[in-house]
Amino acid sequence: MVPNLNQEPAETAADRKRDHIEMAFEAQTAGDQLDDRFTYEPVLAAHPEPMPPFVFLNKNMKAPIWISSMTGGTSKAGQINRQLARAAKDYGLGMGLGSCRRLLFENDTLADFAVRKEIGDQPFYANLGIAQIEQLHHSHKQHLIHDLINKLEADGLIVHINPLQEWLQPEGDRFEQSPIVILRKLLDWFPFPVIVKEVGQGMGYESVKTLMELPIAALEFGAFGGTNFALLEMMRGDAVKMEAFRALERVGHTAEEMVRFVNDAMTELGSKRQCNQVIVSGGIRSFLDGHYYLQRLSLPAIYGQASPFLKYALGPYEVLQQFVEYQIAGLQFARSYLKLRT
Repeated sequence: MVPNLNQEPAETAADRKRDHIEMAFEAQTAGDQLDDRFTYEPVLAAHPEPMPPFVFLNKNMKAPIWISSMTGGTSKAGQINRQLARAAKDYGLGMGLGSCRRLLFENDTLADFAVRKEIGDQPFYANLGIAQIEQLHHSHKQHLIHDLINKLEADGLIVHINPLQEWLQPEGDRFEQSPIVILRKLLDWFPFPVIVKEVGQGMGYESVKTLMELPIAALEFGAFGGTNFALLEMMRGDAVKMEAFRALERVGHTAEEMVRFVNDAMTELGSKRQCNQVIVSGGIRSFLDGHYYLQRLSLPAIYGQASPFLKYALGPYEVLQQFVEYQIAGLQFARSYLKLRT
């Protein structure tokens, strides 16, 4: 990029200098906590050009950002999903829908989820819980999963595994078999890509390693630190239940831990590993968190966010655009100037 050598208008320069003077005292950093994950190397790179496109989930993407599953059968789901799908198309991102359970049996809310037109050819995944898949298996209605993928024109299916959430949910389902058994059946039934995720607690090492032995398209963390659906279900229950089960609120694994689990499992599994891609999600507050985890992982990875996208998807599209553009610009800067501390 050629520097702009045009002289800055005097009025603009004066405004900028006045802002500097007025804001200087507010911009002091003494006593602030330094982000010690990185070293800042300002002399080693030029300002970054746009990131080159790359392939993830067999689709072209422009930025390593995944819009994580968040909305189910709410009155605003249609607006939210259309806004997010439009942003995914405009900026080359991927997107997972919230729970599509209702669409298995009826189509009255199909328009709220069927956003293939808005998202174009970007990665776009439907979403079901492992409990629903087990129930469909028992009732010999597995074909409804295939029908769901077809009517949404989705690229594949996200399966969320959430035993703690279901255990605490007043209307929760009970697993009759372990999720790994049902997952293996699902992978035998259908040829479409499958992503497996948790919903706010993350997963321990043995679960991560077991999943990485399966031919899933990607493992999404859903780690502890983001929206905690188990806590959400406790909040929906009565006060006595909340008090009794509150100890479970902090059970789980962070994205930091799960990055280590994935790297260790790669070493342990060797040629037995079949999962080759990761979506880091759960407690990703900003592009700096995303940059940090992507640099630490030994597998091709992108990072996912839910709540920040939801916040801006509820307003004008121009505000959502601004949020996405700032996230991508921040990530571009981080990739050029911030190196991981050894």
